[in-house]
Amino acid sequence: MKHLALILILSVFVSSYGCSQNSSKKLFDQYEKYKAKNFTHRRFKHKDIVHFLQKKENSLNIQTAGYSVEGRSIHKITIGNGPTKVLLWSQMHGNEPTATLAILDILNFFTVSDEFDPLRKAIKKNLTLVFIPMLNPDGTEKFKRRNALDFDLNRDAARVQTPEAFILKNTRDQLAPEWGFNLHDQSRYYSAGHSDKLATITFLAPAYNFEKDINEGRANAMKLIGLLTSALEQFIPGQIGKYNDDFEPRAFGDNIQKWGTNTILIESGGQKGDREKQSIRRLNFVTLMTAFEAIANKSYKKTNIDKYQQIPFNRSNAFHDLLIREAFIPNGNEWVKSDIAFRLKEKQNAPSDRKFWLQAYISDLGDLSTFHGYQELQANGLYCHKGHFAPDLIVNERRFLQLNINQLWQNGITDLMVVKSIFKKYKHKQLPFSLHPIDQSSDEQILMGKNPSLLLKNKDRISYVIVNGQLFETSKKYGSINDFLSKNKQ
Repeated sequence: MKHLALILILSVFVSSYGCSQNSSKKLFDQYEKYKAKNFTHRRFKHKDIVHFLQKKENSLNIQTAGYSVEGRSIHKITIGNGPTKVLLWSQMHGNEPTATLAILDILNFFTVSDEFDPLRKAIKKNLTLVFIPMLNPDGTEKFKRRNALDFDLNRDAARVQTPEAFILKNTRDQLAPEWGFNLHDQSRYYSAGHSDKLATITFLAPAYNFEKDINEGRANAMKLIGLLTSALEQFIPGQIGKYNDDFEPRAFGDNIQKWGTNTILIESGGQKGDREKQSIRRLNFVTLMTAFEAIANKSYKKTNIDKYQQIPFNRSNAFHDLLIREAFIPNGNEWVKSDIAFRLKEKQNAPSDRKFWLQAYISDLGDLSTFHGYQELQANGLYCHKGHFAPDLIVNERRFLQLNINQLWQNGITDLMVVKSIFKKYKHKQLPFSLHPIDQSSDEQILMGKNPSLLLKNKDRISYVIVNGQLFETSKKYGSINDFLSKNKQ
């Protein structure tokens, strides 16, 4: 009988666990049906959220929870009326918007009817979901981390000096949720442990004291994270990390855990080919929906914390955008073997701009064998030279667009001096040349923080060109600048 009981318990566990896995895959496959399609980039604004929510007023319970320092509304959306209460807040850091978009997708999911109706019904019956998307609308407006007072809202849980922190604390106190989801973005340069895999999604069951004790609530969060990790591994194998679990007495996640809510931190990191984090947004959608299902059917209780404990802590600054391995760089009349790493910084004309351009800089030099790149080149001893300026000032735009890229590279030309009208029009394009107005020089040195245009040469043959952190293989035919712009839809 004991063996039969054990078999029955295991079969229930496998059935429940398999159901969750199956739902995750179906939600992933059907995601495009629910995606808020007007949001295609990260630099959306408060008014965009307001406009979205206005269209949902007749189908969702939407309230104004309060106002930011600069008077922007902060919204609270409630779905379901079940006994288990769940609080989710996103974008307490204004430049961390990925989960906000996933919340909009989830709101869309709950306002339609289709094959997932049984799941919707189960969630609404068993859970009360309360969302606070965009807790920091003032920071969002300038796409910066902090609020209008330049306070970090995630360091205001103890004093609660900002109106945004008060809204979050007050909502938590009134709701008394059993579960909390603290939704953030992290740098796209984290790795999952010491592997060569990006940390695309990072979890944490925050500590509630300096000793990092595990009580029932924190253990429940660990169990659910273990279930979510198993569900996500089918989409991003090896790309799940665990955030540093040191206790921070000022942080909301740590304190909300301390106040009795089973709290989970989710950080959206990096994914190749996804600078705007749209595929990671999809993973957020699947992660949260899977979590709702597991909380509603209590399947997380059938797991243990071992899966969570096995997740590697993520490693910061482990990745660069471009990593050149084992090239030779000049040192006077000598050559020194060095790896060369570039990162791309997002630049805006004004803090409130929706558009940005990428400006490269050398992020590291030397032995970088323990680091990784979104793009890598094994240089095998190629020699690194500074690129040259074209001999003539370019004054005619038509001539500029007709310039043959490969022909200029063959002559070692990577930098063009252009009149200001051409510079102003094309300076933010990702071009195969560095543009300079008449009164601007170029970076000549291969040093940290600099952005030189480089030629990678094998004796006298130029094999590769690096311009603004972009790697080009000279054996490929690129045609004219106009061809390049057309092909890359710039």
